Amino acid sequence: MSEILVIARLKIHDGKLEEFKRVADKCMQSVRTKDSGTLQYDWFFSEDHSECVVHERYRDSNAALEHNANLGETLRELFETCAGSGEIFGIPSPELVGEGLKRINAKIYSPYQSI
Repeated sequence: MSEILVIARLKIHDGKLEEFKRVADKCMQSVRTKDSGTLQYDWFFSEDHSECVVHERYRDSNAALEHNANLGETLRELFETCAGSGEIFGIPSPELVGEGLKRINAKIYSPYQSI
């Protein structure tokens, strides 16, 4: 299994929703125009817009690393508007483990069974 799945959970800081949305739009534009191995990148708000969950799926660890590199400063801007945590599913490379854990304090889940 080379695909990497990520669920990022973002808690938006009080008073920062509009700024969060602005930066989230920048993230989406970057993915659409720069990423070559991003297979899924979907953002979901809670009913009160205080939290956002992002479902991400990448061809492999290198594609996830490319995504992080492409976002660069934009991710720093995003994390000024929210706090993050999340999960990484698959067998990430050591480089991605370091990046993922730094960015969203991620827990890693390795494959067990699938169809």
